[in-house]
Amino acid sequence: MLDTRCRKYVDKYFDKTSEYLINLRLKPTQVTVIALVTGIFASIVYYFDNIVIAILLLWVSGFLDAVDGTMARKMKAITKTGTLLDICFDRVVELVFIIVFALKHQDSTFALLCLTSAIVLSMSVFLTSGMLMENKGKKSFHYQAGLMERTEGFIMFTIMMILNSFMRIMAFIYAGLVLFTAMQRLIDATRALSIGGNL
Repeated sequence: MLDTRCRKYVDKYFDKTSEYLINLRLKPTQVTVIALVTGIFASIVYYFDNIVIAILLLWVSGFLDAVDGTMARKMKAITKTGTLLDICFDRVVELVFIIVFALKHQDSTFALLCLTSAIVLSMSVFLTSGMLMENKGKKSFHYQAGLMERTEGFIMFTIMMILNSFMRIMAFIYAGLVLFTAMQRLIDATRALSIGGNL
């Protein structure tokens, strides 16, 4: 939701950073990899109880994850490989964080398993609808908005790190929100495909 509705307010920051990184002769895919490594490192830092640093690194990772796409558009270097890596690396960061949460908070394993399952379902709907529906946006495939997008996920991970004594409850809440998003996207996509005569 925030990614879709608030993007216009932060685009200028992505633009300035992308120009700076382009001047450093970095390629979008290289920034994608840096975002991945930073996100994984953030989870490791959390494991060793450096919560503030972990949160900062997580958001740096998310910021760079948005900047790489801006760079690709500016450089006219949008590729299918870049799209593939971007989506896969996003999931890697999420999964690594969930694994670290499970290692540190073993009483929350089932709740985190439910969260992982909800993410798998939501991403399945998101990617399938993106493939089947006509793309009218800037991204390389149809981007279907929903309640829980990338920014909301980072907000939830941040809350889970800060309120880690309530990890199980927060994981169930997060899973419920992601599941709602999956159903929201499934219903919207079904309607759109039905109207378009593709159902």
